[in-house]
Amino acid sequence: MNTLAHEKQALARTVTFREDMMRVSLSDGREIGVPLDWFPRLKGATSAQRENFRLIAGGVGIHFPDVDEDVSVEGLLR
Repeated sequence: MNTLAHEKQALARTVTFREDMMRVSLSDGREIGVPLDWFPRLKGATSAQRENFRLIAGGVGIHFPDVDEDVSVEGLLR
């Protein structure tokens, strides 16, 4: 039996950018830092385009409309 399936799902709460990194704070207290190299559209975006995002489904994912990029928390955790 997979115990992870029974754990509460972590949701994105805040998103910030530093140099070439995106940092996502999660509802369970963790913070994920990932290189923008993982997301070429975000890497090539302006600061204003990166800052224009919305949380999808209460934090399951992050949508960046200016660059048509969607990032899932599940994907970041893998």
